[in-house]
Amino acid sequence: AGKSTLLLQSSHNYRERGMATMLFTAALDDRYTKGQITSRIGLTQAAVMFGPEDDLFKNINTQHQKTPLSCVFVDEAQFLTTVQVRALSDVVDVIGIPVISYGLRTDFQGQLFAGSAALLAWADDIQEVKTICHCGQKATMVARLDDHGTVVAQGTQVMIGGNDRYISLCRRHWKQRLGQLPKAPHNP
Repeated sequence: AGKSTLLLQSSHNYRERGMATMLFTAALDDRYTKGQITSRIGLTQAAVMFGPEDDLFKNINTQHQKTPLSCVFVDEAQFLTTVQVRALSDVVDVIGIPVISYGLRTDFQGQLFAGSAALLAWADDIQEVKTICHCGQKATMVARLDDHGTVVAQGTQVMIGGNDRYISLCRRHWKQRLGQLPKAPHNP
């Protein structure tokens, strides 16, 4: 959907005006170079990796003491823990630094990620990055593909992958591809 591209562009806008930013990305996302946010169109920038045990408030505050930060950006925010989302809200409320997070709302089974659920509950503002289904409708769901390109309904919540493993679909086509779309009632 272009989430990483938007993140990198937003950070660039701050830096272009001489303002410091701090970028985070999930340590478990190993599709590209570790410690780097990479967009599918080739934009890249160094980032601090986070795992579930990391104290983001402490990391951000320490960096802010060295170089005053104008904004913090988090890529792959669905992998944040609930505690980390709360810590990011403390960055906004206590330190006064805006935090902008980009991530998926739901997994391939239509279930909220823990980080996404916490962000939906705690965020001051939520903006959707829109993408489209093959039918032209707004895509709101993500389907996981097996090695043969077939949509799968079971598996672990997290499997790192890009366009080779996931496709964006509207809800109707997501249900259809999973075999969960009921037949329309027959009206005589």
